Amino acid sequence: MNFTIKQETSSDYRAVETMIKSAFEHAEYTDYDEHNLVARLRKSGAFIPELSLHAVLENDIVGHILFTKIMIHNGKEKYTSLALAPVAVLPSYQGKGIGSKLILEGIKRAKSLGFESVIVLGHEEYYPRFGFVPASKYKISAPFEVPNEAFMALELKSGALHHVTGTVEYPKEFLT
Repeated sequence: MNFTIKQETSSDYRAVETMIKSAFEHAEYTDYDEHNLVARLRKSGAFIPELSLHAVLENDIVGHILFTKIMIHNGKEKYTSLALAPVAVLPSYQGKGIGSKLILEGIKRAKSLGFESVIVLGHEEYYPRFGFVPASKYKISAPFEVPNEAFMALELKSGALHHVTGTVEYPKEFLT
């Protein structure tokens, strides 16, 4: 399957949102609001245009990934990290490597922009293949109840999280 990964532009917004809505239409764990979440995050200070990527196959957008800025704080100190959310691939294209390639390309671009870590809330069987481990390994916790194995972290720079502890603070756009 020959698809390309591109940085999203404002002219892609509507098509990307429609694709995301379709991608989550029959998902098991969803609030069916991922397309609106992406729209809200684009308008926030957490948005990083270079880390909003989509997969294109024969002029159709078939996948999207978004990384946004988050903070990890422990009361005294704050550390900048990235949240990986959401990853969306149209159901008819799932299982064909599109999501994996979007994640790998996003990680590569995040590293090149100087980011040092990524946090994800996701399937514990899927994300470890990219190097994600339970965030509790670094004494990093979610701001809400979540299974330990589903809340994960990835160091983009070796040792970046070894001295980071605290609770993730998501942008308010995640919570609306």
